[in-house]
Amino acid sequence: MLDLPRDPVLLLSFVNTELRDRYPSLTRLCAAHMTNTKEIIQKLASIGYEYDEEQNQFI
Repeated sequence: MLDLPRDPVLLLSFVNTELRDRYPSLTRLCAAHMTNTKEIIQKLASIGYEYDEEQNQFI
């Protein structure tokens, strides 16, 4: 997560914006940013959010 926000709330905003505007899936976003999907899922789960594949966002 070199270029992604470290703060979970900022990460949530960044990831959901990227998913909405640029990437069709979390997997694609993570590949583009060279980061681990599980790491993002765990970090956002720590503040009560989980990835909804159908909506392509964390809710």
